[in-house]
Order: sequence, then C-alpha cells, then structure tokens
Amino acid sequence: MEITVKPIDAVIFVGTGLSISFRLLLGGLSVGLFLGLTLAILRHNGIGRRPIAHYVSLLRGTPVLLQLSLIYFAIPGILGVRLSVLSAGIITFGLNSSAYMSEIFRSGIEGLPRGQFEAAQTLGIPRFFIWKDIILPQVFTAILPALTGEVIALLKETALIATIGGADIMRKSQVLAAEQFTYFMPLCIAGFYYYFIVLFVESLSRRLERRLRRAHH
Repeated sequence: MEITVKPIDAVIFVGTGLSISFRLLLGGLSVGLFLGLTLAILRHNGIGRRPIAHYVSLLRGTPVLLQLSLIYFAIPGILGVRLSVLSAGIITFGLNSSAYMSEIFRSGIEGLPRGQFEAAQTLGIPRFFIWKDIILPQVFTAILPALTGEVIALLKETALIATIGGADIMRKSQVLAAEQFTYFMPLCIAGFYYYFIVLFVESLSRRLERRLRRAHH
C-alpha cells in the first residue's frame, strides 16, 4: 500500500543525507588539496615528474565510479583490510581530486614570474618561507576560480557513494522514491539540495577572492 509523504517530510528525510555528503566533500577536499599541492610543488622542483605525470593521467583518464569500486570492493580483498563506505569515498574522491588539484596548482605556480623565485633566493629567504609567504598566497589568488570549480565538481561526484550504499542525499532520495513509487519529487528535492550547496560554495569563493585581492593591494 502506498503511503503519501508530505513535501516537508520528504525534504527533511532527504536532508538527513547532508551529513554524509558534507563529510565526503570536506574529507575528499582535504586530501585533494594536500596531495595536489604537494605533487605540484614536487613536480615544479623536478622531483618525480614522470611518476606524478602517470598518476595524474591515470586518475583523470578513468571513471570515478571505477576508482570507487576498486577501492571499496577490490583492493580491500587483496590487502585483507575492510574499508567503511565513508572511508572508501573519502579516499577515492580525495585521490581523484588531487590529480585535478595538482594541475590547477601547477598552472598557478608556472604562471608566476620566474624572477620572484630567484630574487627571494638571492635575498637568502629560506625555501619554506618563499613558498609560504610569497608564492602560495599569489597562487591561491590566481587559481581560486579554478579551485571553486573543482570543489563543485567534487560535490557532485560524491553522489556516486550511493552506488555502494552510502546514505547521502542521493541515496536518501532513491529510498524515498522506491517507497513512494515516484521519482520526480525525491530527485527534485535532491537536486535543490545540491544546487543550494553549489550557490553557497560560489558565494564563499567570491567573498574569499575579494578578501585576497584587498590583501594584495
């Protein structure tokens, strides 16, 4: 027997998946930023250029769903370690995002005048502080729009966690759709959740960009 759910109850039910979606986004973003920046700096300094290039090419050239399936189903069986759905998602989305992040950071670093590195070294500034205080602030300002695009892409990719049972926004909408025998309303609700998160990310990015530009002037 079909039980009709009120729209507000449907919105609340689908919204219970926000916790998983946010944890996947923040976890994947943290891994992606750290690894992406590290790989870009290593590559710029001529360390491991070929292996890093292969790593980036492999992750950008294969579907995220395939990577998620490998990490959740295949690799744990080989290593004898069982991963939770959340852990598998964070690892997968983080590694995949790191490949794109590394290219974004690399383009930002290469876009800076070479003379800045040479002038800082001539002044005897330690390498760590060259990157921390001179190079990276400029890089982040220049690549912020591209980083925002990657964050939005990552958010939408987190919906794939539903394929391995993750109770995110997408999965909650599918459960509701199966119970109600209609997909239109549940999927529209999920779509609005994703859309409003994207609007929030874009608004946050614009504020951060204005603040960074004021700091440099």
